[in-house]
Amino acid sequence: MPGTYSQLLLHVVFSTKRREPWITAEVAERLYPYLGGILRAENGSIYDIGGVADHVHLYLRWRPDGAVSDLMRTVKARSSKWLHETFPNLAAFAWQEGYSVFTVSKSQEPAVKKYIAAQGEHHGKEDFPSELLRLLRAHGVEFDERYVFD
Repeated sequence: MPGTYSQLLLHVVFSTKRREPWITAEVAERLYPYLGGILRAENGSIYDIGGVADHVHLYLRWRPDGAVSDLMRTVKARSSKWLHETFPNLAAFAWQEGYSVFTVSKSQEPAVKKYIAAQGEHHGKEDFPSELLRLLRAHGVEFDERYVFD
């Protein structure tokens, strides 16, 4: 086969350090497009971004020759630097060290987009730790709960 064809769809979730509520509506309004720009600059495609004050969900298409770990290192480093420069009151802002990433079937795209869009409503009923543990279990990810949160 002369070409490479792929459809690597990912749902990525990551939080602010210690789940501090840094991402206000004003910050999110500018941060989400900036995150999308980072992904596009890294030759990915962003399909949806959402979250609440202490974490972000990304739904994206990634390239087969790129490591997700490299992408996330770049996303976090560049966005953290930008947040510090753009919002002087966020000098103490930091992302958590890790992230969670789940593969998504194209047939599940509407459900993932709906889930991300409803984050504000969703987190009126469930906190981030409960959400993340539920997602890890639903995707069959092995983990030791003692080490999931900082």
